[in-house]
Amino acid sequence: LSVEAECFGAPIRFSPECVPMVTAPIISTPGDAGALPVPTFGAGRTGLYVESVSKACRLIPDRPVFGGMIGPFSLAGNLIGLRQAMVSCCETPEMIRVVLEKAALFLISYAKAYKTAGAQGIILAEPAAGLLPPGLCGVFSSRYVKQIVDAVQDESFLVIYHNCGGGVIDMVPEILDTGAGAYHFGNAVSMEGMLRQMPEDILSMGNVDPVSVIGGGTPKAVREATLALLETCGRHPNFLIS
Repeated sequence: LSVEAECFGAPIRFSPECVPMVTAPIISTPGDAGALPVPTFGAGRTGLYVESVSKACRLIPDRPVFGGMIGPFSLAGNLIGLRQAMVSCCETPEMIRVVLEKAALFLISYAKAYKTAGAQGIILAEPAAGLLPPGLCGVFSSRYVKQIVDAVQDESFLVIYHNCGGGVIDMVPEILDTGAGAYHFGNAVSMEGMLRQMPEDILSMGNVDPVSVIGGGTPKAVREATLALLETCGRHPNFLIS
């Protein structure tokens, strides 16, 4: 989740022990936001990611290949600082709107590059939006996600919206406003609770715990968690376990 922020000039810490991380915000005033240049695709590591997907598409012809990228509000949180970004939604909304517009422009160009490379879609991770109240999620996240969806999604290219925040269960109408073709939810919420709210013709994916179960659990624990989730949610025709 640091790839796109690096393109905007955010400092990144690289370590063999963990994924690269943003170490400091680069925007603190409206002036900083206004002066922020929109990078071109290929900056930072974006070219490497798209090249990797292009190679994967050539090697994997029998199933979809997706690119991955961050969502606009989560990117703004990396550039402003997550806490300050949330405060800005109420105290300096014009500043964060400027950052979000620039974030969306860059993310559209990044998504189009994945599309040109042969990907069948992108998984757009917008976890920070799960921390916002539903009304603010619609104004400061979903509106800009929709710009990306409208620019790239079609019959051959799918946008999968990912939100692993605990608040997502209360903002289903707002996230559906993005127009994404499919949705992916983290284990902070009840998958059954999400499926009760999702339209039956919208693919809804989730939500075995990727850290304590997949990362830290035993094979037995993974099997038990998977079967338990299938037992609870398998009756829903639009459910895909993940």
